[in-house]
Amino acid sequence: MFSTLNLDLRPGNGLGIFEIGTSLWAVIESLRQRQHAFPQVQVKFDPDSSVTTPIILHLRPHIDLLFSGRYQRLHTICLRKLRDPHPPVTLRYKEGVVSSPEEVLRRVGVSRTFGPTYQGDDLRYPGVHFSFEDDSALEGGKKNSLDDRTQEVKRVLISQKLPDGAERDALDEVVGCAAMNGQIVQALVQIHVGVTLKLHQTSKPLVIRIGETTAQDLTLDLGAPLRVYYKEDDRMGIHSGSETSPDTRMPETEYFYNYFQYGIDFLLSPSHVVKKMLLHTNIPGSPLFQRYNRCPWEIAGEPEDDEDETPPSRPFYDRFEQISRFMGHSEPPQPMVLNRTDDQDGLTLPSPTTRLYAYDGIILEVTEASHVACVTLF
Repeated sequence: MFSTLNLDLRPGNGLGIFEIGTSLWAVIESLRQRQHAFPQVQVKFDPDSSVTTPIILHLRPHIDLLFSGRYQRLHTICLRKLRDPHPPVTLRYKEGVVSSPEEVLRRVGVSRTFGPTYQGDDLRYPGVHFSFEDDSALEGGKKNSLDDRTQEVKRVLISQKLPDGAERDALDEVVGCAAMNGQIVQALVQIHVGVTLKLHQTSKPLVIRIGETTAQDLTLDLGAPLRVYYKEDDRMGIHSGSETSPDTRMPETEYFYNYFQYGIDFLLSPSHVVKKMLLHTNIPGSPLFQRYNRCPWEIAGEPEDDEDETPPSRPFYDRFEQISRFMGHSEPPQPMVLNRTDDQDGLTLPSPTTRLYAYDGIILEVTEASHVACVTLF
């Protein structure tokens, strides 16, 4: 016996627990906590351009969630198969039930609830529209008559409302909204300096400097980290020029502040000062996908003069070759190969290896598709 899936419809804003503008990372984290309600989830994306193309979460059998390509924000919600009883769906609008196992949502019911609208194959209102064609009709099946008041609604689509009433394109980015408050909209990287974070609905940017910003500063500006991890993995130490032997080395007391919700890790020294930063791109299909939210980083170049407030930069969605040339390197350095699945038994990915390209003050972790999965500043 399936329990009923109760969903409230909020045109232009959301459906049930899903809010337009929420990040992909936050939605999947929420689904992990509700596996009893959404036991089957599929992630669909284009493996050839997964950094910039939309991503779909399919929650069988009723809900499809479309996320924008670059900033991974919930763009469109599609509710379908309203009559499928596995599980049954009850759809509410304001204080009333518009669809349930006992009440079929039809054209006449939509008109009574939402009022008149322009003529067309679907009934369209700001932030929501109702379609009378199921998936088979979209593939070339027979269309229903517009004069049939008893037409059954097959799909409900919720998207952002635009001020001018224009239609949202599936490839558009989500316009700033309440769900994005406090989220990073830009992380401007300055090599040898640190990163400047611009947050949605926050006027003053946060400047985090290597060698200056403290653990207390991070907590005051960003809140408590979701996890504190004490550094134990010292495998990269073999590449260091230090002559210190393992027997005489002081005990390791460095630790990480993990801000998964921002897509950033900070390595802090024993004196509690930021020593290193890692900014994650959250690329679907990569080993670190969904561990971190996407951090929209940009690597800043040198300003033209002292009055240049907008120096050139290269964003996370550029290819590695473009970023390397931008940093002044016609040929990239010799990379090291990293396979993040080596420590994870049972995890199999089509492209599990990445390459680490080390420059002065920055390391780029690059996928086989030439996307930068992570930026490390030190």
